[in-house]
Amino acid sequence: MPTDLVLRPADPRDAAAVAMVHLEARAAAPMPPPAHPEHEVRSWLSGRLVADEVWVAERGGHVAGYARLTETWLDDLYVAPPHAGAGVGSALLDLAKSRRPEGFCLWVFETNAPARAFYARHGLVELERTDGTANEERAPDIRMAWPGRDPVAFLRGLIDEVDEQLGDLLARRAALTRAVQPHKAQPDTRDTGRERAIAEAMAVRAPALGAQRLQRIVHAIVTESLDAAQDAP
Repeated sequence: MPTDLVLRPADPRDAAAVAMVHLEARAAAPMPPPAHPEHEVRSWLSGRLVADEVWVAERGGHVAGYARLTETWLDDLYVAPPHAGAGVGSALLDLAKSRRPEGFCLWVFETNAPARAFYARHGLVELERTDGTANEERAPDIRMAWPGRDPVAFLRGLIDEVDEQLGDLLARRAALTRAVQPHKAQPDTRDTGRERAIAEAMAVRAPALGAQRLQRIVHAIVTESLDAAQDAP
């Protein structure tokens, strides 16, 4: 950490300085335009200083950067452009690791190659990519994670979350398969062309698995859903 850098918890008096860092850092980075006007960003950040855990990095008595943490996420890490490359971001990220030793996740825009490279150098890994439909900027983004002092436990925790969602989706899929059978010309039959199309559509969302693997998964889901439908009272 730079010898002239001081890290301390933020307080409401830092609101203006934190907002300035946020706005200037975003403007200088290869990121999509903000979804909200400046006055809304300032008001929102002022509220987050009270609700979240926020730390500022001071150099020469001025706020050079800040980090904002929730229980399991690093939601913000911004460094004012004049202080970029001076170790401020690294110091704030190391602080976040010390405050969340079990690990945390963050989102970074796909276009923000410098930020992605920075996080990768500091041991964060990419977990998933999205097309951006879930964020306000509607820009593709990447979920990254620092897996903490016990990476297996951290990543298994994330797997457990996905498995819970899969369980809910499979239950819905089975229920819909059962509901559609009375309306089909030939109940309990399957449409292999439709299954192939489903797998190909899924492959767009899960390219790492590919259409062939997904077609085998779809086949198993349909098989077991039809079997469950036959067993239903």
